[in-house]
Amino acid sequence: MFNLINDWKEILEGEFEKEYYISLIQKLQEEYDKYEIYPPKKDVFNALNLSSYKDTKVVIIGQDPYHEPNQAHGLAFSVRRGTKLPPSLINIYKELKNEFGYEISDSGDLTPWAKQGVLLLNNVLTVRRGIADSHKKIGWELLTNRIIEVLNEKDSPVVFIFWGNNAKKKMELVTNPKHLILHSPHPSPLSCHHGFFNNNHFIKANEFLKANGEEEICWKIPTNNICLF
Repeated sequence: MFNLINDWKEILEGEFEKEYYISLIQKLQEEYDKYEIYPPKKDVFNALNLSSYKDTKVVIIGQDPYHEPNQAHGLAFSVRRGTKLPPSLINIYKELKNEFGYEISDSGDLTPWAKQGVLLLNNVLTVRRGIADSHKKIGWELLTNRIIEVLNEKDSPVVFIFWGNNAKKKMELVTNPKHLILHSPHPSPLSCHHGFFNNNHFIKANEFLKANGEEEICWKIPTNNICLF
């Protein structure tokens, strides 16, 4: 139903044979037939397809996809190019401005991050139009837990970023001392002033990567999607 095109396909192959995943796919087939589901089927595994297991060096955990038209395209916190920026993404950009002085981009497409090895992984990968958390507890959490578990097994250092209580539930899956865990309140307007702003997660992630011999992430999202320092 959903295609993987890189090393994640082999790594997660065993999950696709498990009862929970077969049940999940059956449920989703019914959902896509009856309702408007986001993102489109072709985009559900975008985060994995754009950031292979081998290349992933930062993981940012989201909750579930945006649930209004023309927003979700398979990357946590990201929206399609040309779409109005959601409040949480605006606050993420404000934090980037705090840390690096970047002007806030009018593009909410975070694909440039994904192509550098930033896995923008939602806890749940699909949603029914207009109903947040509508696909909660139908099986996605088991798959995304497994994704975190196998990333925890990597020998190369990975930065795991958890924003908000929902994301922090997965923190216990990261046990490898080689990795860095960063957590704070969610960038939502309801919580951003309680510890998200000035958390310096983007700077800290780059400092950790550099200290471990990894290339830093260019966090800037210019309107033309070209990385400019």
